[in-house]
Amino acid sequence: MSSSSISISKLRTDVGGRVIGPEDPEYDEARTVFYGGIDRRPAVIVRVRDDMDVSRVVSLARETGVELAVRSGGHSIPGHSMTDGGIVIDLADLRALDIDVEGRTAWAQTGLTAGEFSTAANACGLGVGFGDTGSVGIGGITLGGGIGYLARKHGLTIDDLLAADIVTADGEMRRLDAETEPDLFWAIRGGGGNFGVATRFRFRLHELGTVVGGMLMLPATADTIAGFMAESEASPEELGTIANVMKAPPLPFVPEDAHGKLVITALMAFAGDTDAGQRALAPFRALAEPVADMLRPMPYPEVYPPEQEGYHPVAITRTMFVDHIGRAEAETIIQHLEASTATAGGGPVGGGVAQLRTLGGAMARVPVDATAFAHRTSPIMVNVVAIFERPDESDVHGPWVDGFAGALHQRDEGAYVNFLGDEGEERIRAAYPGATWDRLRQIKAHYDPTNVFRLNQNIPPAAG
Repeated sequence: MSSSSISISKLRTDVGGRVIGPEDPEYDEARTVFYGGIDRRPAVIVRVRDDMDVSRVVSLARETGVELAVRSGGHSIPGHSMTDGGIVIDLADLRALDIDVEGRTAWAQTGLTAGEFSTAANACGLGVGFGDTGSVGIGGITLGGGIGYLARKHGLTIDDLLAADIVTADGEMRRLDAETEPDLFWAIRGGGGNFGVATRFRFRLHELGTVVGGMLMLPATADTIAGFMAESEASPEELGTIANVMKAPPLPFVPEDAHGKLVITALMAFAGDTDAGQRALAPFRALAEPVADMLRPMPYPEVYPPEQEGYHPVAITRTMFVDHIGRAEAETIIQHLEASTATAGGGPVGGGVAQLRTLGGAMARVPVDATAFAHRTSPIMVNVVAIFERPDESDVHGPWVDGFAGALHQRDEGAYVNFLGDEGEERIRAAYPGATWDRLRQIKAHYDPTNVFRLNQNIPPAAG
């Protein structure tokens, strides 16, 4: 049905939260998401106040058939946080956080960002792993799995998810855990936003105060890239690493003679004893004379890099899992990055990027079928990215991304759902291989048979 079936005045009567329409002065800001090039105009944005507001908006979308978007932090790569002509549920005002220090658990509403949650928990000497960006909403990253600095030591974000409050397509408000509606609880741990609107999560927390980490920038050669990956795989599980191979940006801490040259910008965090952390980081520092060394003991939330206000990069990305990054693969990475014509557009990171994340450890010890995230045994995640200035450059940089990804492809056909772009059903199925896909479709058919929650990496309900 048409968005004309939505009455903004009636919504303002029916819900307790803020209702923002196209005529409101805050509309343009409210429809802006993290990534540039996404210019969608929803019929209405509802900054929900509580679960009842969510239920009413979900029911309206179901009854009218109007497209429904759900926004936590607004970092969806293909722009699923926003809709053209539909309704947006914006969770930004759901920010309550209740930390049980003695029990080491927390109930957190899904309008919180990873940085906000981590800062509050760190004040109690506790934490849980999310990703590598502080402004990401905890709703989206958790539902997709959550691969971050602590994945090797404590597992994925979903491995610390104990319970969730969720509003399903019928408007029902449900509390899920391992005993209560276990199939749905299984599905939301990796299945993305296909099954409802998550409004609150209960997390298990870990002791997490000071870590040794930050950023280490090394010159990128075939030897340093291969050496970095070998050291990362051999390092203690307390160490999480994210190696971004890219051209050095003209930032104040980067020597001028390194600007534009290929470097490894490594984001690292050792969650353990400080002296042990320094020992674990020493082999990386020894790979080459660092371009910049900003590794130090720090409170855990400081591992999230500072973000540039108003920066909305246009990006094309391809995510995959591989078994090995050795010297031959490193040479391939260098060749393709040297050939990239993408430019940063004034941002802190830009151009062509190959991001390499070493996995394993705790996340690999969870059985493959325990959650809807099915890539437990994949040892390395690779993300090939082109970050550029204008959306009309996509036709130039898209083929470069595809060619680069194809050159690095190995036997693993999998994909991480949180890093998928708008790539079609085949790639969504790569995120949920084999029996995982079939089980998710059955659960979808039970809880969302008409596919109300379809603006996502969509899992269609099983027929019949």
